Amino acid sequence: MENINELKLTPNALKVLERRYLKKSENGQVIETPADMFERVAKAIASADLGYGKTYLEVEALEEEFYSLMTELDFLPNSPTLMNAGRRLGQLSACFVIPIEDSMESIFEAVKNAALIHKSGGGTGFSFSRLRPKGDMVGSTKGVSSGPVSFMTVFDTATEAVKQGGTRRGANMAILRVDHQDILEFIKCKENTTKLNNFNISVALTNKFMDAVDKDEEYELVNPRDGAPTKRLRARYVLDLIVKNAWQNGEPGIVFIDKINESNPTPAAGQIESTNPCGEQPLLPYESCNLGSINLAHMVTSYDNTDVDWERLSKTIWKAVHFLDNVIDVNKYPITKIEETTRLYRKIGLGIMGWADMLIQLGIPYNSEQALALAEKLMAYINTESHNASERLAEQRGSFPKHSESIYSSVRKMRNATVTTIAPTGSLSIIAGCSSGIEPIFAVSYIRNIMDSTKLIEVNPYFEQMAKAQGFYSETLMERIAERSSLAGFGELPVAIRQIFVTAHDVEPNAHIKMQSAFQKYVDNAVSKTVNFPKEASTEDVKKVFMLAYTTNCKGVTVYRDGSRQEQVLSVNKCDTKKTTTTTYQKIVPRQRPSVMKGTTQCMLTGCGNLYITINEDERGMPFEVFNQMGKAGGCAASQSEAIGRLVSLALRCNIAYEELIGQLKGISCHQPIWANGGKISSCADAIAKAMEGYCRKHSGVPVKVHNTSLIMGACPECGGAVEYEGGCAVCHDCGYTKCS
Repeated sequence: MENINELKLTPNALKVLERRYLKKSENGQVIETPADMFERVAKAIASADLGYGKTYLEVEALEEEFYSLMTELDFLPNSPTLMNAGRRLGQLSACFVIPIEDSMESIFEAVKNAALIHKSGGGTGFSFSRLRPKGDMVGSTKGVSSGPVSFMTVFDTATEAVKQGGTRRGANMAILRVDHQDILEFIKCKENTTKLNNFNISVALTNKFMDAVDKDEEYELVNPRDGAPTKRLRARYVLDLIVKNAWQNGEPGIVFIDKINESNPTPAAGQIESTNPCGEQPLLPYESCNLGSINLAHMVTSYDNTDVDWERLSKTIWKAVHFLDNVIDVNKYPITKIEETTRLYRKIGLGIMGWADMLIQLGIPYNSEQALALAEKLMAYINTESHNASERLAEQRGSFPKHSESIYSSVRKMRNATVTTIAPTGSLSIIAGCSSGIEPIFAVSYIRNIMDSTKLIEVNPYFEQMAKAQGFYSETLMERIAERSSLAGFGELPVAIRQIFVTAHDVEPNAHIKMQSAFQKYVDNAVSKTVNFPKEASTEDVKKVFMLAYTTNCKGVTVYRDGSRQEQVLSVNKCDTKKTTTTTYQKIVPRQRPSVMKGTTQCMLTGCGNLYITINEDERGMPFEVFNQMGKAGGCAASQSEAIGRLVSLALRCNIAYEELIGQLKGISCHQPIWANGGKISSCADAIAKAMEGYCRKHSGVPVKVHNTSLIMGACPECGGAVEYEGGCAVCHDCGYTKCS
């Protein structure tokens, strides 16, 4: 196996691997190199071939192939596989769908299953469409139902609890059919950005609904309890409400549920009702799917950069399909029912990353007809080759058990019910050093924040290479571009360069949809893609994109208008304009401190040493003031922790909600994080927040609901870097944080 120095990993890739993927000791020290990780994964996945009659020598040779496939960064599996293969946890899938039936037993069984999946590192999708509407009669108690949105908060709280107990994050997708009686409440359920932060939400639009939109007609809402029509709504009104909220903060997204079921490979098994958290993987109840992505940046002819290296691409596809099929066999599933269902259909999702990089190397503008034509040609080839590879595996190992009930039954043998998916690749693309999924590049040059407040100018390597080759490279130019991230307004640069290096925000929304549609034509499952809008875009612009997505046969849409999340956080309750048109400000005087108070002192281990945190309480038993003392007196850390304590105390005495204070401090990172007491302490500020959180939970018995403002405001909650919305998810290119995993 190769030495780490021979691996082609960027400094940022190494940082992300150390932070998220490599083995750590009990005290948080990294005890595995990237080469060790790839060897661990290759060995675990290749071992599945022993169950198909291969010898140990053959399996060792396959292990070498898988190792080379990953270390050359031609292909990477989804994050849970890299993290967990060959380790005790052993849960390797990223995507799960859990059914929810209309009963308390089913609802809380789903909550339990979701918690187990989140604990293992997976994300979950749910359809709440079977739950009876708010106010409907509950026969067993003669009471009334609280409705789907109310129960979503139960799932959200459970997810938050799992997140607090470990380093992995839970992510959920909530889907509700557009003909559900509670659809209006669902569409508006994330207008308040402090709620349901562990959910992405999407409305399942039917063909019938879209026809009503086209004809400006009403459509029927039904009660899922008995299927009876309840009332009618004007379809365009409902669509406009979806559009308004998506324009406002990016949610809800939409999925075209009938289009999804038109390509359901096993219709006899039932209808697909939900997807994974980013929407690209529709699944049956209790199904899981493991994903992986081919790095297209490496699939360009190396001798002249004029064409796709079809031969290298073909070899990579066949190895990747073999790899992903093996994952199904070595996976340790969190729930027995999921293992049984997954093995019945053996769905895999081979996708791509580095599409923008490929176009740049070929000199093709992202927003051009030539790019769309290549997208169709390329994905048709990948889909055909991957299905051929699955067919070969079926000849060697047998078709998936439910093959006789599938659309393939009379056509060809298939090892896997689905083979291709285009998923978001936030962390994976950082490791591979390529662009994300099928998105445009997110910046030509940008400023990366590193430790000690140092700023580093990062330049797209292809742009830097071309700039130097054509003689217009300069540090000053790179800094100027970094201030804008794109080449818009740099008329002094060659036209061809400006056309090739377009960023996500340079591309017209319609061009995003056309690219998504071009790939969707040859993808079994769906395509994860974000349609970026400028800040000044109108709701009508968003609506046109939704309609274009439907008419061009996309399976769903996610939009993000630049700055929309920030506006939500910075907005305040509006005054009643009928009463006054002026704003007055009242000085807040802090409560007086009693001469005697009681409290507790907790020792928190931080990267700077022991931090002793004393929390005193008021007459209600709630935090009133916080004192912090470093184990070693003096120094910057001691003075800063004292300053934080004074400011927190002042805020508490001014009746600022302690949840807000915890939310502001929690997750702040410094250059010396540490793992202690079963969790990560990112900084002294983070330690203070977690001490306050634990204190409040212990004394009130109620979990603290913290609103993570930093992510919504466009800053990474873990490192403070810039968050980009791409591939249907929020991604930090500094540390690899993703909201959806």
